[in-house]
Amino acid sequence: MLNGVIFDFDGIIVDTEPLHYRAFQRLLEPEGLGYDWSVYVERYMGFDDREAFTEAYRAGGRTLEHAELEELIEEKGRVFQEIIAGGVVPYPGVVELIRALAGRVPLALCSGALPGDILPVLKQFDLTDAFPVIVTAADVAASKPDPASYQLALQRLQASHPTVTIDPDSCIAIEDTPAGIASANGAGIPVLAVTNSYPAERLSAARAVVASLATVTPDELDALVP
Repeated sequence: MLNGVIFDFDGIIVDTEPLHYRAFQRLLEPEGLGYDWSVYVERYMGFDDREAFTEAYRAGGRTLEHAELEELIEEKGRVFQEIIAGGVVPYPGVVELIRALAGRVPLALCSGALPGDILPVLKQFDLTDAFPVIVTAADVAASKPDPASYQLALQRLQASHPTVTIDPDSCIAIEDTPAGIASANGAGIPVLAVTNSYPAERLSAARAVVASLATVTPDELDALVP
């Protein structure tokens, strides 16, 4: 029986990856550390801001002090807010699926983004109350593919629904990246992968792969649970 659904954010609810890329480049290019979109997809997608800046400086042969890293993260967040203020568009079917599940199955959000990147978008989509549990990069020391974020999401889901037995086998994670799949699988959670960001062959570690959430129903998610 399906007792929990844990959604990724970027690449599942909304395609903010190009917006994150723009925000990163606005800060990195003046330092001579910019890179192409293809490099972002291959190397940086799935990183949280800490890892993305650290890797960009490392790739450029430069060190990054903790205080400077914190300043970069703060400034990148400000730039990102400017960008999303112009409005963002959800992936087809995802808002409808979330609303169909809300109240029927405990829901959580598990993302490598920061709260300031997530909450304004949920507000735009009128989903602020849909997720009683939200785990972000601010909550864990290591982001995906490390399983820590999904492990924490499970713990918080159980704490928020004490009358429901929420274990890894009774949940489904919805992901779009190999790192996200590895993170969920590392926590013992089966994954429904969506080919929003990567082709199906890169997502083969998931229990099932679909082209879009527009065709997925709550009953189909329930069927993925043993």
